[in-house]
Amino acid sequence: MTVTLTPGAATLAQLEIIWRKGTAARLTETASPAIEAAAELVAQAAAGDAAVYGVNTGFGKLASVRIAPQDTARLQRNLILSHCCGVGDALDIATTRLMMALKLLSVGRGASGLRWETVALLQEMLAHGVTPVIPAQGSVGASGDLAPLAHMAATLIGAGEAWLEGERMSSDVALARVGLSPVTLGPKEGLGLINGTQFSTACALAGYFDSIRNAQSAIAISCLSTDAIMGSTAPLEPALHDLRGHQGQIDVARAMRAIMAGSVIRESHRDADARVQDPYCIRCQPQVTGAALDLLRFAGRTLEIEANAVSDNPLVLVESGQIVSGGNFHAEPVGFAADQIALAIAEIGAIAQRRVALMVDPTLSHDLPPFLTPEPGLNSGLMIAEVTSAALMSENKHLANPCSTDSTPTSANQEDHVSMAAHGARRLARMNANLSTILGIELLCAAQGVEFRAPLETSPVLRRLVEITRGAVPALTHDRYMADDLALAAALVRDGHVSATCDVARLMEGPA
Repeated sequence: MTVTLTPGAATLAQLEIIWRKGTAARLTETASPAIEAAAELVAQAAAGDAAVYGVNTGFGKLASVRIAPQDTARLQRNLILSHCCGVGDALDIATTRLMMALKLLSVGRGASGLRWETVALLQEMLAHGVTPVIPAQGSVGASGDLAPLAHMAATLIGAGEAWLEGERMSSDVALARVGLSPVTLGPKEGLGLINGTQFSTACALAGYFDSIRNAQSAIAISCLSTDAIMGSTAPLEPALHDLRGHQGQIDVARAMRAIMAGSVIRESHRDADARVQDPYCIRCQPQVTGAALDLLRFAGRTLEIEANAVSDNPLVLVESGQIVSGGNFHAEPVGFAADQIALAIAEIGAIAQRRVALMVDPTLSHDLPPFLTPEPGLNSGLMIAEVTSAALMSENKHLANPCSTDSTPTSANQEDHVSMAAHGARRLARMNANLSTILGIELLCAAQGVEFRAPLETSPVLRRLVEITRGAVPALTHDRYMADDLALAAALVRDGHVSATCDVARLMEGPA
């Protein structure tokens, strides 16, 4: 399967398919004329006498140094090699491939000056599974993601390393094995490849995709927790949320009403609602996760715009015949979006952890046994699973501190304000992994709690959720080695089984 991308019009859904399913990506054929027109304008500038940044000059603080026409190819190759200064663990293959697709989208707008020959090689690398090895550390988010993108570009010229069929090897070997040849870069091509926000944007998009899935899972699991502690559903009344007006809150409440419909547990204590107010972690779930959802949606729209943006420098304005230096490489929008996603992840985990604490505490959980074990004292049950959820919640709170408010001058003060979008976006993977585990722990507690309510049953939707949970993790009848249980429950969340079983995405869209 190949996703065909239209520059300027790619959707989040298309990008998620590329990231999750590892599909190839290529530009629509209609992109070729604009790409070739920009490349021709760059070629003319390279042959001319006027100084044009990055075409016949040095880079950054060295922009005043003129480069002879015969040294153009060497200039671009030197640029790539000198900027391959990334360190740390390699970026995962899925996000690297998304980054490559984002670069296709950017240069496909016809304002970067790359030749079709170079663009075609990037497409063929995606089609044949040649994935550059990209060290994940080294970008400050301006002038774009220089070091990571340089490692990507290195593979196009046969330098550096690449993955192919699970094996790490020299880039030239990887290209040769699939019948491809490195390119010799033309004027501005090296600069067009390494200027841009594609590394930061790819990492932020990956964080966004997983955070949406986690948010949907949190909605479903919170319904199971509500039944486990025999919580009230009166706070889900539609009129209440319409009076507030926030769309995320309205959508979460709608989904929760549908998921809990038909619960016998719920009906068994409805008459008591007039004298019961549940703790906020139950009562305010639509308000908290709904607000997080609104934040995620806003961040997603920002990232969709950035994914379709031209973010290198200088830009080739074909209609006016100009090559203009600007600052589109500055990743401030991506940095802000990453910080917003981080806040949402942290808060979804914070309220979920309080539901875990509520269920294991016999003074608050409406007569559930201590730590959800049938023989407390002899068994500790889910006592330390709750502690683990607290540890992960606290870690995410620390990780949620903003990165975009940091800056440090680089490149001899030429780049004197930077976005820090790269590490702001990279941290989202760790935060989402923590959140999946918090939600997995809540799922185990909620399933255990609902089972203690037998013979009363939860709703049909939630019964299916308990069934898939028990298909992975048996009920906790006595103490056992727990780490594997937590990992399996987290996988149900991370892999989308929880949200899909409860059809959360659809329920948030329709009336209920």
